[in-house]
Amino acid sequence: MLLPDILRAVRFYRHLYFQVWCAILAGILIGYLDPQRAARMKPLGDAFIKVIRMLIAPIIFCTVVHGIVGMKDLKKVGRVALKALIYFEVVTTLALVVGLVLVNLWRPGAGMNVDASAIDPTSIQSYTSQAGQQSVSEFMMHIIPATIVGAFAEGEILQVLFFSVLFAFALSLLGERGKPLVTMIDIASQALFRIVGMVMKAAPAGAFGAMAFTVGAYGVASLLSLGKLIAGFYAACLLFVFLVLGPVAHVAGFSIWKLITYIRDELLIVFGTSSSESVLPRIMVKLEDLGCEESVVGLVIPTGYSFNLDGTCLYLVTATVFLAQATNTSLTVARQIGIVAVLLLTSKGAAGVAGAAFVVLASTLSTIGTIPVASIALVLGIHRFMGEAMAVTNLVGNSVATIVIARWEGTLDEPRMRKLLDGHV
Repeated sequence: MLLPDILRAVRFYRHLYFQVWCAILAGILIGYLDPQRAARMKPLGDAFIKVIRMLIAPIIFCTVVHGIVGMKDLKKVGRVALKALIYFEVVTTLALVVGLVLVNLWRPGAGMNVDASAIDPTSIQSYTSQAGQQSVSEFMMHIIPATIVGAFAEGEILQVLFFSVLFAFALSLLGERGKPLVTMIDIASQALFRIVGMVMKAAPAGAFGAMAFTVGAYGVASLLSLGKLIAGFYAACLLFVFLVLGPVAHVAGFSIWKLITYIRDELLIVFGTSSSESVLPRIMVKLEDLGCEESVVGLVIPTGYSFNLDGTCLYLVTATVFLAQATNTSLTVARQIGIVAVLLLTSKGAAGVAGAAFVVLASTLSTIGTIPVASIALVLGIHRFMGEAMAVTNLVGNSVATIVIARWEGTLDEPRMRKLLDGHV
């Protein structure tokens, strides 16, 4: 038994987990030692995320269509979607409540006494210009694409999902005549996932470039100056994962820690790139392998990337109350409940791309009206550092949601799940 153990140890460097971890550490090191050169590494991270985003729309289409057509009962699609939306709303509300309680106990902004009128607004103009107040009806109308090609070209996940469901229903109604097209979609899906496999070999380079840029551009000084806020936010994410998602996972019959270990490669890539979209195709494969039915994965994961952003909710409520504390803006209990209500809507528009949550934060402050919008400049320098924990929490939350809903629907292969999770301890 000694020789196989030695061989496994020698081959450890081939594992994606090890490669990405080394790349992240190298990125932090070069960012600290040579910030100017590190900041120029940004294209590495951007290129990796861009290639993955290029594949997301066709993968969602193929997975959703193939999964729904394979269902015998088309009513199941609506049932799964309804269960998913109920679950998303409950869990994201819990995330907002957890974040609100912790930021009030931690009080990271207390004593800063910032005068928002003295802040130079030019540094945040690019974000505030994108922030707009979007009503519920406008948000729902945005789900319907202007054109089919436009939805795919712009990579709008919900629009692609909307069209994919309609196309799948139509293809199912064709019966035998539609089978050749179903076969072609299945082959296209396999080819797309082969491309994902090839692209993932560049994940260490992407993680290195993104992390080097983050440390080089924003510097360690920003970490030290607002360390209390960052530490509090990371603690909030950990508490939410283990004290909220942990019990949910336990009730669903699996260990949250074993799931985290199972998807550790994806979590490291997300941590390095600050974007949960960087592993969207790969996490879909992982969850299908774990025993979740293809149709459930195809519906829950893309929808969850817009409606189940637990980490983003934690960030938004933490940052909002922090800015109120820093600018000495009075927030009564009633106002804080109002903030949670506003965030339940505005958080749904935040995609898994790095930086989108900052735009949503500006939009939230504009909607609330009492906290100076210019104050978001205080967190501009550390947003990227907080984005890492945010994206990781989003990924864990959507992975748990998929397994829970698959089990709720009775389409989870539990023996297979336990076997795979036990093998990754």
